[in-house]
Amino acid sequence: MLYYFDLAGVAVFAISGVLAARDRDLDLLGVIVIAAITAIGGGTLRDLLLDRHPIFWITDVWYLIIIIISALFTVAYVRKWSPPGKLILVADAFGLALFALSGAQYAEATQSSPLIVILMGTMTGVTGGILRDVITNKIPMILRREIYATAAIVGITAYLAMQALGIPQEAAFGGGILVVVVMRLIAIRWSLHLPVSHKP
Repeated sequence: MLYYFDLAGVAVFAISGVLAARDRDLDLLGVIVIAAITAIGGGTLRDLLLDRHPIFWITDVWYLIIIIISALFTVAYVRKWSPPGKLILVADAFGLALFALSGAQYAEATQSSPLIVILMGTMTGVTGGILRDVITNKIPMILRREIYATAAIVGITAYLAMQALGIPQEAAFGGGILVVVVMRLIAIRWSLHLPVSHKP
């Protein structure tokens, strides 16, 4: 089940990478590269830090196939129809949730402490988006007072707390995803932001 959630996260983040790159005057190869970096950047960093070798997408070509298919489909779609204005943010919310919780589960499998599980899950969720924004010359969402990494942290914490209360892992996983997505969508819908640390 974790494997299929991971593939779903790769597809969603690849789509968000294409949507972020569509107005950057890139050729098709450039768009696919952005999609790939967005989709596997976080998981690659997670595997390196957890010393999981070889890296997941090197041993399983389906990750790259899903990225290419998702990117080509999205490119074809946006050439014919204009995506809704906030579609990239919604797609990113689901990608963040799927990657954050799957990253947390991978860290759990190494018997890591809860703090490391939260850190690895959050890193898995946000790194791809950071790389995508940097390469497309945008300020990363994590630096724009967005409720972004915070949503991942809260969702993973909720996932761990539910397990501690005796809730089965599968149900806790779904609950954690729901927490992340709801937090992000509420923040998007009502333009909620984190408070600044000081007044200008």
